[in-house]
Amino acid sequence: MPGDAPLVYLDSGASAQKPRQVIDKIRECYETSYANVHRGVHTLGDRITIALEEARETVRQYLNAGSTEEVIFTSGTTASINTVAYGWARKVLQPGDEILLSIQEHHANFVPWQQVAQWTGAKLRLIPLTDSGELDLAAFDKLLSDRSKLLAVTAISNVLGTINPIDRLADAIHSVGGRILVDGAQSIPHGPTDVRKSKLDFFAFSGHKVYGPSGIGALYGRRELLDMMDPFLFGGNMIREVFDDHSTWADLPAKFEAGTVPIVPAIALGTALNYVAQFDQSSLHAHERAVTLRAMERLSEIPGLKILGPPASKRGPIVSFTVDGVHPHDLGELINRKGVAIRVGHHCTMPLHRHLDISSSARASFGLYNTLEEVDALVEAIHYARKIFRLA
Repeated sequence: MPGDAPLVYLDSGASAQKPRQVIDKIRECYETSYANVHRGVHTLGDRITIALEEARETVRQYLNAGSTEEVIFTSGTTASINTVAYGWARKVLQPGDEILLSIQEHHANFVPWQQVAQWTGAKLRLIPLTDSGELDLAAFDKLLSDRSKLLAVTAISNVLGTINPIDRLADAIHSVGGRILVDGAQSIPHGPTDVRKSKLDFFAFSGHKVYGPSGIGALYGRRELLDMMDPFLFGGNMIREVFDDHSTWADLPAKFEAGTVPIVPAIALGTALNYVAQFDQSSLHAHERAVTLRAMERLSEIPGLKILGPPASKRGPIVSFTVDGVHPHDLGELINRKGVAIRVGHHCTMPLHRHLDISSSARASFGLYNTLEEVDALVEAIHYARKIFRLA
């Protein structure tokens, strides 16, 4: 870091650092076991195929999916959501149907549904927020009707940190015959999700957020929905038979895994999920809550600093803020001089920032490796930035 300052990495919400176990697994695969999967009859091919399917089983267990056939490897959350948009929504939705979104959504869970609306004639309906940055559930209930065919919502806002009541939302959309897709990119690093208990229809996440490699993620979908969906990508591996004038598709999950999947990243994703799952989840959550609370308490002491979103009890380990008199990009550059890494910008949530009447913000997001002392380092770095701008 600049000036040999020790690194304080507070940007796990963008991409998490990787534990030694994940790095070692990647090296092991390439050094001892690499081949293509589902094709060869040789020992290496068998070995790597078994490892890949063991990783799929790990994802299944982490999500409590009913079957590995409901676990599709993708390149990440964005690809997972687009798979549902193209394969399910484009096929099912009709003119006049409604897609419900929250204003909190990352562009990856916003733009695809804009496209679906243009393709199908469906309408987007936005769920407003309360003054504290939570979903306005009373307004949501009023939006529900028999035209509500899909609710696409994040589990945890990547800006406000708001923890959304997924179980309640799922019950509500199901009561009018609709489906729910949950963007789990920000929730997946903080412990397993029970897709069956929460009655989710689709769940999308990325590996690099959960201490795994980039370029890999997964889509969970209920079996009956995946069966009726059209593939999103076409080519090798996803076919059953190819004729001169048509083709038929392979069974799940291969139907949605055209070409060669990211083999080693998928295997390392399984390692990353096992890494998170090994910890006592109550202790892990308590640690992350303590770090988040410390951040909100210390940041609130800084003159001119405004924290965005709900109180600590209603948010995940994400704290976004603005500082009067300092543009977020300048703030990020200055505190980087002190070795502190945060995210600045609109965080792929332009509609939310427009709603908040700001163009950008600074965001500190915490992982299981962050400490209370690192929060203090962030605060000291912000004080340094304010002095540079002669605000202190």
